[in-house]
Amino acid sequence: MSAAAFSSSDSAERSTEPVELAIGGMTCAACATRVERKLNKLDGVSATVNYATEEASVTTDDAVELDTLISQVENAGYSASPIERDSGDAELAQTGSERVRYLWRRLVVALICGVPAADLSITLALVPSLRFTGWAWVVFALMVPVVTWCAYPFHYKAFVAARHGASSMDTLVSLGIVAASVWSTYTIFFHPGTVAESDGLLGLILKPGGAIYLDVAVFVTIFVLAGRLLEAKAKHTAGGALRALATLGAKEVAVVDTDGVEHRVPVDQLNSGDLFVVRPGETIATDGEVLRGACAVDTSAMTGESVPAEVTEGDTVAGGTVALGGRLVVRATKVGSDTQLAQLVELVERAQTDKATVQRLADRISGVFVPVVIALALVTFGTWWLVSGSAETAFGTGLAVLIIACPCALGLATPTALLVASGRGAQLGVFIKGHHALESARAIDTVVLDKTGTLTTARMSVVATRASDGVSRERLLRLAGAVENASEHALARAITAAARQEVDTLPEVADFESLAGLGACGRVSGSEVLIGSTRLLTSRNIELDTSLRAACSEWETQGCTAVLVAVDGEPIGGFALADTVRASARGAVSGLHELGLRTVLLTGDNDATARSVATEIGVREVISEVMPADKADVIQRLQQDGRTVAMVGDGVNDAPALARADLGMAIVSGTDVALGAADLVLVRTDLQVVPQAVRLSRATLRTIRGNLSWAFGYNVAALPLAAFGLLNPLIAGAAMALSSVFVVSNSLRLRRFGTSMPAASSVSTHVPDEGAVPAEA
Repeated sequence: MSAAAFSSSDSAERSTEPVELAIGGMTCAACATRVERKLNKLDGVSATVNYATEEASVTTDDAVELDTLISQVENAGYSASPIERDSGDAELAQTGSERVRYLWRRLVVALICGVPAADLSITLALVPSLRFTGWAWVVFALMVPVVTWCAYPFHYKAFVAARHGASSMDTLVSLGIVAASVWSTYTIFFHPGTVAESDGLLGLILKPGGAIYLDVAVFVTIFVLAGRLLEAKAKHTAGGALRALATLGAKEVAVVDTDGVEHRVPVDQLNSGDLFVVRPGETIATDGEVLRGACAVDTSAMTGESVPAEVTEGDTVAGGTVALGGRLVVRATKVGSDTQLAQLVELVERAQTDKATVQRLADRISGVFVPVVIALALVTFGTWWLVSGSAETAFGTGLAVLIIACPCALGLATPTALLVASGRGAQLGVFIKGHHALESARAIDTVVLDKTGTLTTARMSVVATRASDGVSRERLLRLAGAVENASEHALARAITAAARQEVDTLPEVADFESLAGLGACGRVSGSEVLIGSTRLLTSRNIELDTSLRAACSEWETQGCTAVLVAVDGEPIGGFALADTVRASARGAVSGLHELGLRTVLLTGDNDATARSVATEIGVREVISEVMPADKADVIQRLQQDGRTVAMVGDGVNDAPALARADLGMAIVSGTDVALGAADLVLVRTDLQVVPQAVRLSRATLRTIRGNLSWAFGYNVAALPLAAFGLLNPLIAGAAMALSSVFVVSNSLRLRRFGTSMPAASSVSTHVPDEGAVPAEA
């Protein structure tokens, strides 16, 4: 969000969207906690700071200016700048690359100078006879660049934190390096003793007391730099999927003016309503409707679907997809931040700033962790000095405590897993809105599936027509087509299309009214026309004749939807409409059963049609003839029966049910993205993405819990070992660096999720028995 959004003095014009800030200078979870706490001290501010993405999402009231937020962050010792999402991804990618190079240069120098210095100091401590004139100055000269220039990032951040009366992970690292360097310098020049022969090299490595600690100062610098480098590379890699998604959009577009002349202009100059041309191989610039032409469209980069979708006149296309083998003329319907691609990118970005409840606990612990560790190190030093009487032993144990601590793993546990999972999910066509989806996915035992538009293609067609006695087929089609021409419902479009094939001109309809879940009505040529379900006509006390009633029964038995027409209170005929079940529906249902989940078909259609579809795809439980407004009540009743429910719908009519469910999954159609109600947004038409989304959610949650278990367990075990003198500071430094690397590496395993998913044909078709316990995926 730009600074301009906050510059207006008119509070009514100020943006109410969260402010996205790039936070610079954070080096551990304690830093993120400090920035978050500092921002939340401002009245009217609610902030969340993510250490993994180095971003803050800040919700403010109208009284808080952007400059105030930035100043508050700077007062905490960090930098902040507003993120412009249009160009921010490239800038963030560049920043990530620069940080990797920055750390790499320092690590190389630390290795070149530090390894010889450490090896030389250890060798000369073990074998004094190898010492040569001026050896102390050689070791010192090699050590200085490592503990000063190479370790500068730690010292600088520690100084900045101390200047603001705070501490961070860098405080521990810097204190450890400085203490070890000062002790080593003193020992080398003024007390160049040796290691006891009985201890040998193993004793030097394992025991907290040794002749010098130059190796500790050097290798802690090397280990922490290496850990930060691996962490930076992993975070940069983890965000690669999202950056790739964000760069799918076209840079230029061929706009057609009112004279039919094409002009190539930057895509940001494209306006809603403009006509533009897409040639074979070009990226579609923005969401729109195809006016002329037909071709296959490759959506794989955005949805993960390998099979191109065929589009023709009247179909919608999404920006960021690629036209194959045909020329299209498209009218732009959504541009800029309103496009499906932009909304999906924003969805992933917001998910990555989300925090699970357990992560908030970890953040609070990180906030007080560093001062507690410093105090523990001082207590350990004092206790060992009193007990052993050896300053060297006391110094070694205190130094080990100082170095072993690692709150970074706590801060990285959740955000890195969610960062990788959301990027991988975007590649697969699964967009996670936040931790709630992950936590809910593990607990669900029932999946409710909407029929029309979810299990079926929602492309209805008229398969049979029956006119009452004395009514011509032409009159039936003309009146029905006139009313349905004013409706956007899938059934209405099918009837209108059938009418246009046989009727030259459809008359105008007056007083049109859509009757949700029932049908529609309007006045055509002075007559009141009512069109809809059997329930609609029954509610208006309109009796069907025997032949029409028999036709309806026959259609419903065949799995068709019956639509009846009445004029001025008298039935004049009806239509049988059929919807095609998606080819992937049965495999998806089988995949859900394999996960131990119970499936329910929920629809407003009649029971016979619903059960026909359920039988075809393998769903045993059916709830039919449910009004759109009542779907949420059905979800609630299932929850009252003790079920934890996931709802899969098209994201428009099913929004209340999606919101009511414990886990809402919206399958988007065309450019309609249901961001408000669903926890997961699925952009593939292949329904195999539904069980895949559940598997991804469960895998991500398992990774998060594994990370947190390691992070908590590591610190709980490591600190007492160090305090009791069982760890050399050198080993402590390596373990501290590897702790963060472990968490990040464990999260990166999610990048391989879905590379060996079972094919639809190989998935078990077993349906769990009543009372079966859901299996953990």
